[in-house]
Amino acid sequence: MVAGSHLPIARRATDQDLSELERLHGLAREHVGALRGGEVFLGREVRPHPTTESLREDLEAKDRIVLLGCLGDAPVGLAIAGIEDLHDGTRLAQVTELFVEPEARDVGVGAVLMRALIDWATGEGCDGIGSTVLPGDRASKNFFESFGLVARAIAVHKDLRA
Repeated sequence: MVAGSHLPIARRATDQDLSELERLHGLAREHVGALRGGEVFLGREVRPHPTTESLREDLEAKDRIVLLGCLGDAPVGLAIAGIEDLHDGTRLAQVTELFVEPEARDVGVGAVLMRALIDWATGEGCDGIGSTVLPGDRASKNFFESFGLVARAIAVHKDLRA
């Protein structure tokens, strides 16, 4: 598919989309694994393999949303978020996955996914929305900042195996 041949859309994923969700999640893992901090992030933050059951649980959960970003009928991105009720009563939507295939970037797929996540979070009564960006991933940092998300913490780590 040629990027730009169709307008980007975001739609809720279903059980019938599990193979596409697994494919896109695998591509996202490869992308993250190559970044500084990616190895620890994959081991600590990202769903373990196999992913089928955890993705199915996300599809069924009432406090989570699973979206596919598409150009025409072709899924080229995914976004997953869940609601966290904080101890002070604040509701936070946490974006756990947002990925667009490299060939489909810069045509608005990520933007329609993010707008859909914000609309969902607002509709669920969330007080804020957040995500995690790895150090050096300026493109993701700039993307989130374009939607008003700003850094609120910096995670630090030292590899003790060396």
